Amino acid sequence: MTSKAAIVAVLAGVALSLQPAFALDTIRVGKSVPIAWTFTPLDIGVETGIWEKHGLKLDITSFGGDAKVQQALAANGVDFALGSGPGMGFAAKGVPAKAVAAFAGPPDNISIVIGANAPYNDIKEMKGKKFAVTTVGSLTEWLLHRAALAQGWKYNDLVAVPLGGFETNYAAFKTGQVDGIMLATETSMMLVEKKEAKIIANMGAFAPKFHTHVIYARDELIDKNPDLIKRFLDGWFETIAWIKANKDKSVEISARVLKLDKHVVSRAYDIEIAMMQDNGRFDPEAIKVIKSSLVDMHILDAEPTDAQMFTTKFVQ
Repeated sequence: MTSKAAIVAVLAGVALSLQPAFALDTIRVGKSVPIAWTFTPLDIGVETGIWEKHGLKLDITSFGGDAKVQQALAANGVDFALGSGPGMGFAAKGVPAKAVAAFAGPPDNISIVIGANAPYNDIKEMKGKKFAVTTVGSLTEWLLHRAALAQGWKYNDLVAVPLGGFETNYAAFKTGQVDGIMLATETSMMLVEKKEAKIIANMGAFAPKFHTHVIYARDELIDKNPDLIKRFLDGWFETIAWIKANKDKSVEISARVLKLDKHVVSRAYDIEIAMMQDNGRFDPEAIKVIKSSLVDMHILDAEPTDAQMFTTKFVQ
């Protein structure tokens, strides 16, 4: 080999070594709400390089409730979505997406707050009061009504006012248009720290057998690109394992994402980490509760079949 040819070969080798080992597949992922610790594994997986390890680059968008993220799935605006268990009812109504894994159990991540100076201290005193929720048919709406039934009241004796995301809910709360808000527990803690609110109930007590959150994928991906779904789920559950093994660093990242104080997020971590599932499996008892909730909320006239709501082909 001539010296010139040798130089060319070396340069070609250097060029090849600078190329990425493989091209990353960009996937569009929607969060049904922006301020939720249970959704920060997406962001934590980005920062720790876990998604890249599975050949994925995430394009993350936040929405103003279950109905909004389901609309995005229907419009091919996202490929995957993190939403509520009751959101599976939208698939039975025609949204071309299904749940492919369950990732959070009882709703310890949702609480009810009222004004710090309100003359009440318990949900038992709130009959007839109005509470801001995200959207009609959302998890927050269903849990509010379930809390009313648990008191022996009628379904609507705690009045749901669907207002969208946190900003509009908070504005209505501050101006007295509603008596309280159904909120992520970490956001509730933040308002307590600011002496603007007090927590009167945590929703975990009202649905001990439940799938608070599931991962959705569009039907087209389920049918035509199952490997992409498998890689996404592998990355997600690897991130969950990392979060459980690295509390301090995961709190640091999620506090930055949520724009909350680290000590608030640390307390939320302690409350919510136990609800985060390791394997994505669907619990038949939880599914039964969700099916009845879809009829309770008038999302469906009759309980759907399992196949209309979710697929188990990606979880053991």
